[in-house]
Amino acid sequence: MSAARSEKRRGGVLGFLRDLVVILLLAFLISFLLKTFLVRSFFIPSSSMEDTLQVDDRILVNQLVPGVMDVKRGDIVVFQDPGGWLNAPPSEPPTGFEWVLQSVGLAADTSHEYVVKRVIGVGGDHVACCDANGKITVNGVPIDEPYLKLPEGAPASELEFDVTVPEGSVWVMGDNRNASKDSRYNQDQPGGGFVPEEEIVGRAFLLNWPLSRFGVLHNPESTFTGVESAG
Repeated sequence: MSAARSEKRRGGVLGFLRDLVVILLLAFLISFLLKTFLVRSFFIPSSSMEDTLQVDDRILVNQLVPGVMDVKRGDIVVFQDPGGWLNAPPSEPPTGFEWVLQSVGLAADTSHEYVVKRVIGVGGDHVACCDANGKITVNGVPIDEPYLKLPEGAPASELEFDVTVPEGSVWVMGDNRNASKDSRYNQDQPGGGFVPEEEIVGRAFLLNWPLSRFGVLHNPESTFTGVESAG
């Protein structure tokens, strides 16, 4: 093999490696920017949102909600513990390659500092449970909740409550209603069970793992049809 041909081949390999490094750096940069401003990945640590979300599911969260886009009744949201909601011990911080992947948004956040629930009431709403048919009412209108995991004939909540959501906050509950330590059970905390919107990381919009359950997470808007904004 001539020296010229050997040099040409070496240059081709080096060029390929250089391009590969550039592509990888761009991919990490784009992923980091997406995580920082647009989309973030989380895993589901408990059964409180079954059967909509199951333990160890991975979800993608739209970080434009709230802020650029309003949070709505029916949205599944991820938020930081407002204080006293979580009893789990602090999780070990990721190390090595796992830390790199989480930092740039290529792996789900596995810390135990976040909660996943469904928004039932937004600022100004009067939310109560339960009416004569065992349904939650929002601003006096009973709502049908197709996503609930409950024994047949059970009311939408075993715990009665009657609250008005402060402006800038939300009232949240789990779909697995009898296995969810949500707003109902945190009314004795400093926030009164309400979640300030500034604590919300974003709205879950996609279940991306496992692939067998891959799909869009829809907001059941029909659940709140006829519910007027609080006057």
